[in-house]
Amino acid sequence: MHEIKTSCTSIVKNISSLLSLYGMQLSEIKSPENLKSLSAQALKELAKSLRDYIIDIISKNEGHLGAGLGVIELTLMLHKVFNTPKDIIIWDVGHQAYAHKILTGRYDAFQKIRQYGAISGFPKREESPYDAFGTGHASTAISATLGMALAHKIQGIKGIHHIAVVGDASIAGGMALEAINHLGTTDANVLIILNDNTMGIDPSTGALKNYFEKVKVNQHTENNIFQSLNLTYSGPIDGHDLTVLEEHLEAQRQLKGPRMLHIVTTKGKGLPSAESDQVRFHAPGKFDPITGKINKISSSKNLKYQEVFGNTLTELARQNEKIVAITPAMPSGSGLNKMMEAFPHRCFDVGIAEQHAVTLAAGMAAKGLIPYCTIYSTFLQRAYDQIIHDVALQKLPVVFCVDRAGLVGHDGPTHHGVFDMAFLRCIPNLIMSVPKDAFSFRNVLYSAQFVTQPIAIRYPRAYSSIHEDQMPPFKKIAIGRGTELKKGTTTAVISVGTLADNVQKAIAQCTEPEKFGHFDLGFVKPLDESLLQHIFSSYENAIVIEESVEQGGAGSAILEFAYVQEVSIPIQLHGIKDAFVPHGSMNELYDHCGFSVPKLSQLFNAVLKKSTRLRNQSQKVF
Repeated sequence: MHEIKTSCTSIVKNISSLLSLYGMQLSEIKSPENLKSLSAQALKELAKSLRDYIIDIISKNEGHLGAGLGVIELTLMLHKVFNTPKDIIIWDVGHQAYAHKILTGRYDAFQKIRQYGAISGFPKREESPYDAFGTGHASTAISATLGMALAHKIQGIKGIHHIAVVGDASIAGGMALEAINHLGTTDANVLIILNDNTMGIDPSTGALKNYFEKVKVNQHTENNIFQSLNLTYSGPIDGHDLTVLEEHLEAQRQLKGPRMLHIVTTKGKGLPSAESDQVRFHAPGKFDPITGKINKISSSKNLKYQEVFGNTLTELARQNEKIVAITPAMPSGSGLNKMMEAFPHRCFDVGIAEQHAVTLAAGMAAKGLIPYCTIYSTFLQRAYDQIIHDVALQKLPVVFCVDRAGLVGHDGPTHHGVFDMAFLRCIPNLIMSVPKDAFSFRNVLYSAQFVTQPIAIRYPRAYSSIHEDQMPPFKKIAIGRGTELKKGTTTAVISVGTLADNVQKAIAQCTEPEKFGHFDLGFVKPLDESLLQHIFSSYENAIVIEESVEQGGAGSAILEFAYVQEVSIPIQLHGIKDAFVPHGSMNELYDHCGFSVPKLSQLFNAVLKKSTRLRNQSQKVF
């Protein structure tokens, strides 16, 4: 019996040894603990499996691709060397974290990443204990990591490593530099891993990027900028060499205090098309996982709003030499490529620096230029003080082109642009336009150059109704003017922005469409008071439809005006409720929020039915 037991033990040991040598299937990795005993060859095979799996899933589901492919080896080694989740890893920005999600028990869940009701495309604290901090926006990780390290120090908790993986140009963001400036004055146990791939969404820009290029050529660390800030600096090293990574991370695990490991990676590593076209494969949409050929999205010739913006601004720049364009690291996403080619000295990509972008625009406006500052809605949030203090207070004519306004789909709550109407309309001196379609959008962009105060123009991430061969002539519009789109008798529907199309279709499907009037608000500030007075005097009730938060949005502005005017008709608001909207397809999210045509039609019929009942009751009383 003893001999049998000894023999069984020997077999188990041999099997364990074989598993360590030959590795495990990716689907068998349930936690980073499974990585600890794997051989170098097994880890190399696992890296290939991770790449293949991510490419396969994202080719079908869409999502961020290039950044995640570039950190496969780093992710494996971080989880092998460090004791996660006790040791904390924060990814900056979070679209680097796809391999991290797979290795931390979410292999099956990854198959539906970014889909409605499934896991997020970014780290999310409630999703996993391995997701130490939510990072959908750039340059936040060092601050959060330092905060956790200082909290542990105050609490007397020792032996924890705090790691910030900073990539895709996030190191150049103002907040990251502010955090490094603080970190260098502490003895906090924080390791910054600089994932240097020379890319953001577009190629990185700026003096810091140029400095890194010099460091990679001449690896001497004397007078290193980070050492000067009291960070122990190592590197640069090859971020795709598992052996080199393990050696350096093991060395870092023995160290304490603020320090930086500089690794060099290739964005899109492992997919030739993603390596050669890193801008397009940042988030390529659906593509062939073998050839890398991107699927044709649509046979339609309709332009995206971002393309309408880029074409229009280039056209305006040819007519007016005072027009300049500014973007914080989003030239391709915002459609500025064409203008950058035509007028390279009048276009400025300032990197991930929204605050700087806004105040730079203010400085240009103060000296007679007409800056069009294009920023995604959720990124504009990061420059709120500059909008108030540097632009609006001084009444400088900066044109804020608020891209990705409203719901944005699979990127989810970190990127839904639903707060801008509420946080901008309360600022004195600032005009806010919400065009209902691409034709109105072009006319507002044209008219903005003649405005002598700041103006914000919000527009969605969506296809427009303008064809690529159809650029209509400009028409100067009156600021603060709305439009009657359809006459009615009982209920006025006031739509804000591009929801006008769904509202029009929903009214047509109502049981009594003739009773609904439809009005495009046009501007959230100033309001078209004469149009509102007409609505209040001609209709029994009103509904405001906006792709924005209800609290403080366009509907709130109308209610405030109605109160001052002592208007008695019921006004119902229909926008984003007081909750963050999840990720999903636009159709799913429109249905979730009640903006789909069937949901709007149902709402309108219910309001009309209630109004009719109240009118009949009133008539009985009298």
